[in-house]
Amino acid sequence: MDIIPSLLLCFAYISVIPLSLLLLLVLRTYSGKSLRDPRYPPVGGTVFHQLLYFDRLYDHQTDVARRFPTFRLLCPDQCEYYTTNPLNVEHVLKSSFSYYTKGDYNREIVADLFGEGIFAVDGEKWKHQRKLASYEFSTRVLRDYSCCLFRKGAAKLVRVIWDLPDRDSGFDMQEILMRCTLDSIFKVGFGVELDCLGGSSEEGVEFMRAFDEANALIYWRFIDMFWKLKRFLNIGCEARLRKSIATINSFVLRLIEVRRKQLATRSDLIEKEDILSRFLAESEMNARTMNDKYLRDIILNFMIAGKDTSANTLTWFLYMLCVNPFVQERIVQEIRQVIGDEQTIINPEEFVENITDVVLDQMHYLHAALSETLRLYPAVPADGRCAEKDDMLPDGYHVKKGDNVSYLPYAMGRMESLWGEDAAHFKPERWLKDGIFQLESPFKFIAFNAGPRICLGKDFAYRQMKIISIALLRSFRFKLVDGTAPVTYKVMFTLHMDGGLHLQAMPRTEAILIRPGLHN
Repeated sequence: MDIIPSLLLCFAYISVIPLSLLLLLVLRTYSGKSLRDPRYPPVGGTVFHQLLYFDRLYDHQTDVARRFPTFRLLCPDQCEYYTTNPLNVEHVLKSSFSYYTKGDYNREIVADLFGEGIFAVDGEKWKHQRKLASYEFSTRVLRDYSCCLFRKGAAKLVRVIWDLPDRDSGFDMQEILMRCTLDSIFKVGFGVELDCLGGSSEEGVEFMRAFDEANALIYWRFIDMFWKLKRFLNIGCEARLRKSIATINSFVLRLIEVRRKQLATRSDLIEKEDILSRFLAESEMNARTMNDKYLRDIILNFMIAGKDTSANTLTWFLYMLCVNPFVQERIVQEIRQVIGDEQTIINPEEFVENITDVVLDQMHYLHAALSETLRLYPAVPADGRCAEKDDMLPDGYHVKKGDNVSYLPYAMGRMESLWGEDAAHFKPERWLKDGIFQLESPFKFIAFNAGPRICLGKDFAYRQMKIISIALLRSFRFKLVDGTAPVTYKVMFTLHMDGGLHLQAMPRTEAILIRPGLHN
């Protein structure tokens, strides 16, 4: 028997199958895409380039956008549009808002984590959640309640850093900030005291890590063409994602159950200051629609908005202050000028009570430095919508129904055409005129989204970040453990610093920390 020729023939047949599939994929990617039609944006690559440049995806998008402010990536089923043109951004997010939705493709990818929460839905469900949340964020009760909690959290953060055994040698500031903002969002949003910052909630920390891992793994689905098969087989990254989602669901559903019982039995919770309590009250009137699964989705959407955005921005902010120490010192000077603190004794609880709304409104340079951080390191580096009909963008390029149009806050912050020749430099002064902070168009500075879906918590985020920044910089001088180590991001929905931010914290002057119970 000619065994060897038979084996070779069998191997040839087997090899033909994947090669044929690959050829089919390439043909589908390039065919019907109007490659030479000037009505459509220039091609900046294919979807497979995202895999090739994944570790530095946002910088790759920036490189392409410098050549083509609006460009396409070719995909097997449709095209992915990317734009850094503020006119296009305004068109998609405001002028033609009803023609651009999250789209079935995007909703399917994020459903396991975000479900039917406000960031993943359109239409009536979005309007319903937006209406409820908009009302809550506009109330004085929630504003006062959150400010009180932000001040307490900032004081606790100072004490935690002061007591770190490796404060002088180096610690991961990003991890500490994530715990701090997680505690805040759970108290403000859900009425629950986690104490992840204090280290007493191992379950809360496990939840945080499961949430962050799910965030990254869900984002990977946009790159991984075989994620559905992996999910069906429960293998690889999809198996890890399923485990993370199970941890998240268990924690959140138990939280809802506990909070519902508290509201039913404790009369002192009648004010319902936290957001979850108000959604629970709404669910009693509409139990069929607003079931526990729906409430879970709402909570997780608030989670990514309240934890990741503030913690990520503060992480990059402190990194920028270490790279630009003169900015750090100028902010400290502003703190001393506005608050008038002599910095001889550190009593965090008493000090944070001085951080009133009047004080925050006078911190123009701090506000500018935070905004400059968000310009270069936006909490959400890329976002987009799906065209529900054929359309034409303001720059003249046509969009076909079903194509995704993404805007790129990370790349936009680095465009010289938008910010000048010094766009790549950290320069808070660009936001000031005669020392007063000046707003930019939300379609140019897109860190908080824009149009009808503009971030409801923008003012809350700035307030929390300013309170924490004032408390930290009044107490410590921060320095990088290794100023030569490369610093980059981890590719996910929000801009986490890859590997954390390792800092040293030196007390300012010869300050003495007053311990609780040892002061009048």
